[in-house]
Amino acid sequence: MISEGRRDYYAGGLMILIGGGAAVVGTSYKVGTLTQMGPGFFPVCLGVMMTIMGVLIMLAARAGAKAGADIMDAHHALAAHPDWRGWGCILGSVFAFIVLSEYAGLAPATFFCVFIGACGDNDSHVKASALLAGGITLFAIGLFSFVLHVQIPIVRGL
Repeated sequence: MISEGRRDYYAGGLMILIGGGAAVVGTSYKVGTLTQMGPGFFPVCLGVMMTIMGVLIMLAARAGAKAGADIMDAHHALAAHPDWRGWGCILGSVFAFIVLSEYAGLAPATFFCVFIGACGDNDSHVKASALLAGGITLFAIGLFSFVLHVQIPIVRGL
């Protein structure tokens, strides 16, 4: 069995290979500029970001190998008691966004997605989750409706 540090090290290496490959293949298409993006722009940017993340993961794995015993003890303690509430709330928030964006609009979908996801935290309170959801909803409406002009109505039926 591969240790946690080696697994992270190999995962970082794999991300470097995939990211580097995507960046190299993406340059064979027209990349363009930020204002006139070509078909190679996204693969190149994603490849470069994956490569950087791979390097950071490998460096963290190398640094973490020295303090590995403490991390392994904490990992085993966490793995023994999975947080089913958190899992359920995260999956429920994604499902709520999918359904509500189709039938209710962007504002209700964003609000309930964030609210349900925030309730997955064991230390969360309903008031704090609602305030967070309200703030993110206002930001999402501003960004997606008015700046990016995403074609989801703010509220369906209005």
